[in-house]
Amino acid sequence: MSSSLVLASSSPRRLDLLAQIGLVPDLVDPACIDEAPLARELPGPHALRLAEAKAGSVAARHPGAFVLAADTVVACGRRILPKAEEEAQAKACLELLSGRRHRVLGGICLVAPDGRRVSRLVTTTVIFKSLDQAEKDAYLASGEWQGKAGGYAIQGRAAVFVRYIGGSYSNVVGLALHETYGLLHGLGHAAGR
Repeated sequence: MSSSLVLASSSPRRLDLLAQIGLVPDLVDPACIDEAPLARELPGPHALRLAEAKAGSVAARHPGAFVLAADTVVACGRRILPKAEEEAQAKACLELLSGRRHRVLGGICLVAPDGRRVSRLVTTTVIFKSLDQAEKDAYLASGEWQGKAGGYAIQGRAAVFVRYIGGSYSNVVGLALHETYGLLHGLGHAAGR
């Protein structure tokens, strides 16, 4: 069975995380799908649906390969926070997350060369300290929030905001490594042995 691995994501963070466990995809082929939430879609099902849609889309282009896809959603209650593209979005996220608990939901989907497909949803709880205006302003000025779910990067300057984390740290960065390794092992990829 082929052990070539295609990563259905252009995220440099996911590539870095996979490299951390000695896994370098043979190919990176991002999926181009609509990532907008469906009406009344909850954060967990949203993350899982997007990971599965990305995997299915890319697997169709690479028969005979393992295809790994993931999606990360930051949620405050039932609310899905955006991937901040503008400073106003990042500011709104920081205001909402300041002093509060939120969840980071990571959807993972792996398609095997024989068409078998497995998915997991990983939930990590994060609590931010109460942020003062200077902290918010400095973070916004850093630009680190750009393109990040929930408007922050835990592996960067926002690490000082985190008062508590429960669950997978790598999930918050962009890919839950323990679960990903388990899925690869379960479907017989060489890296998972």
